[in-house]
Amino acid sequence: MINVRDLRVDYDNFCAVSDLSLSVKAGEVCGLIGPNGAGKTTTMRAMLGLVEPTYGEIEMAGVDMRDRPRDACRFVGFMPDNPPMYDDLKCWEFLDLFAASYGIPKPDRRRVVAEHLELVGLTDKADEMVKVLSRGMRQRLMLAKTLIPDPKILILDEPASGIDPQGRIDLKNILKDLAGRGKAVLVSSHILTEMQEFCGSVAIMEKGRMVVSGSIEAVNRQVLGAAEIVVEVLSSPETFLRIVAEEPDAANVERRDGIYAFRYAGTSEQAADLLAKLIGAGVRISAFAPRKEGLEDLFLKVGAKELS
Repeated sequence: MINVRDLRVDYDNFCAVSDLSLSVKAGEVCGLIGPNGAGKTTTMRAMLGLVEPTYGEIEMAGVDMRDRPRDACRFVGFMPDNPPMYDDLKCWEFLDLFAASYGIPKPDRRRVVAEHLELVGLTDKADEMVKVLSRGMRQRLMLAKTLIPDPKILILDEPASGIDPQGRIDLKNILKDLAGRGKAVLVSSHILTEMQEFCGSVAIMEKGRMVVSGSIEAVNRQVLGAAEIVVEVLSSPETFLRIVAEEPDAANVERRDGIYAFRYAGTSEQAADLLAKLIGAGVRISAFAPRKEGLEDLFLKVGAKELS
């Protein structure tokens, strides 16, 4: 769906994005993360044809954005951070206006508006003026507007900014549903803990370059190394330690408050085989699971350095 290859964007003598490549497939939610000034917004603007790249290729749903920008944009829904809105309209009027601009027939617009207000949890705000909405509610309304034309691709810049906890839960569910319907979703956000709940892949930028990208599992393994498995052993700790020491993919066994932890470079199937071996040897185990590494851990590990 989204394919960016060797993208470079220069502003006068400043290089904002350098040789960046990124791919987001249908049914995938990708989190674009990086510190302020990393080039995330410039990358998104280039994808949308809002800034002219110095060079590089950008395809949206198979259409070249540089050669056929109007055609490519028909597949894309974009939600900028803190966008301007029409404060003198009611919520339903705001959505009705854009439904009309998207070519929704007048007999269908009432239904479409009602469906999208319900989708973002603003049904009871239909007759409220836009100007009285909180920032979080304005974000929800803008998301509803973005979804009206049913785009194949969604590019969302800080969509959770200012949204209350319930709104963030709703946003997570909406994005999961959109991915389930085959949409390609690119989300930029600073709320890393919540991005992990709905992103299947991640792309980390630093100083205009793509440091690493891919599925969260693959990137975790590339950046953080072998997964850490945490085990609660109820009996036969000596047998446990012996078997783990003999395991070629296990290393660095530590004991922390009665809980054992070790790095494991094997696959999930191999970890399951190790667990079966431990139980077969008479080791009683009440917990055996990989420690969940968060996006914050990943981001901090990457720091400001490129990977070798």
